[in-house]
Amino acid sequence: MRFLLEVAMDDEALAKDPAGELGRILRYWGGNLRHYALEPGDGSAIHDSGYREVGRWSVEDAS
Repeated sequence: MRFLLEVAMDDEALAKDPAGELGRILRYWGGNLRHYALEPGDGSAIHDSGYREVGRWSVEDAS
């Protein structure tokens, strides 16, 4: 399996404070992953602090 995380860095919040906003996103989703089985097909949209969609994480087969 492969865990993929993609975040667009040109979003307003990410452009203003890229390290701070990306750190917040990683902390939030790192803590939230326990709610998922982490099997292929799992995934969710990622939102910035203004609740704008800025990316996605997913679990895929490695093949």
